[in-house]
Amino acid sequence: MTQPDDAAGPERRLSINTPSPAVLVEAAVDSFDAAMRAQEAPVQRIELCGPLLDGGTTPSAGLIARCSERLLASVNVLIRPRAGDFVYSEDEIEIMKRDIAVARELGVDGLAFGVLTAEGDVDAARMAELIEVATPLRVVFHRAFDAVRDQDDAMELLVSLQVNGLLTSGAAATAAEGVHRIGHLVHRADNRIRVIAAGSITAKNVRAIVKETQVTAVHGRAFEGMAAALAS
Repeated sequence: MTQPDDAAGPERRLSINTPSPAVLVEAAVDSFDAAMRAQEAPVQRIELCGPLLDGGTTPSAGLIARCSERLLASVNVLIRPRAGDFVYSEDEIEIMKRDIAVARELGVDGLAFGVLTAEGDVDAARMAELIEVATPLRVVFHRAFDAVRDQDDAMELLVSLQVNGLLTSGAAATAAEGVHRIGHLVHRADNRIRVIAAGSITAKNVRAIVKETQVTAVHGRAFEGMAAALAS
């Protein structure tokens, strides 16, 4: 079984020794410098990615290792073998398994990945394979969730797989545009899985998005000022 979504791995992690915030702020970063800036922002969790120009791919082992050594914020690692869609070949699934194993060895707290079928459903069999390799680390289903054909059905499947969280803009271009759908998902989740709002969230709109959706976590690249905005 995977661990609770707000749990962290090594005891040195900041989130182990500090009260859990009402709304967790997760920063998507693709460099060590950005990760350090996010920690100083401060954010409670970092999603470490390769270049974010195309939505991010799996970061290098060196970047994972350095961030795991230096960061106090909790660290998730994106596992995505390439840009593009989320329908993967057997070879790509094997690559993802190996990347998950490497990230575990390097001391991260969680992983973010997602696999879909050609029909637009969550690929339960392949997700189960990847989760087995990731266990006991936290698992978040990334923005592939916004590409599924039925988000309600997809959520129920992820709950059955014991996935800890899911990232979503409510299938809209931005979280601000998808607030009603995100709110619906939060209500449907009923604390069985953490719904994490994502999609052009900034310090200027984060409070409104949280108020309208009731999410307990937000994710974004524009992390500066988010924590302060939520605390005000």
